[in-house]
Amino acid sequence: MKYIHQFLIIMLISFIGELLSLLLPFPIPASVYGLIILLVCLFTGLIRLKDIEDVADWLILIMPVLFVPSAVSLMNVGEQLFADLLVICVVLVISTIVVMVTTGKVAQYMIERKEKREHE
Repeated sequence: MKYIHQFLIIMLISFIGELLSLLLPFPIPASVYGLIILLVCLFTGLIRLKDIEDVADWLILIMPVLFVPSAVSLMNVGEQLFADLLVICVVLVISTIVVMVTTGKVAQYMIERKEKREHE
C-alpha cells in the first residue's frame, strides 16, 4: 500500500504539470513543470522525501527501459537525422558540457554549504 501511495503522489504532481502545460502559454514541457512542483514541495516540506523515496528510486532504476520506445521511433526517422547529423552532434557536445559544468558547480556549492554548516 505504501508504494501505491508514493506512486500516486508522483502521478498527481505529474498530472498537475500536464495541466499547467495546457493552461500556461509558455513552451515548457509538462515534465519540467512537474519536476519544479516536486522540487518546491520537497524544499517547503509539503512532501517529505520519505513519502516518495522508494518509488522514486525504483523509477530511476528502470529509467533506461522507459527510453526504449523513443529509441525505436528514432529508427523510423533515421534519414532525416543523418541529414542534420553535424548540427545534432554540435548541440549534443555543447549541451553535455553545459550540463557537466552546471552539475559540478551546483555539487561544489552544495558540498561547501554542507561543510560550512558542519563547522558552525
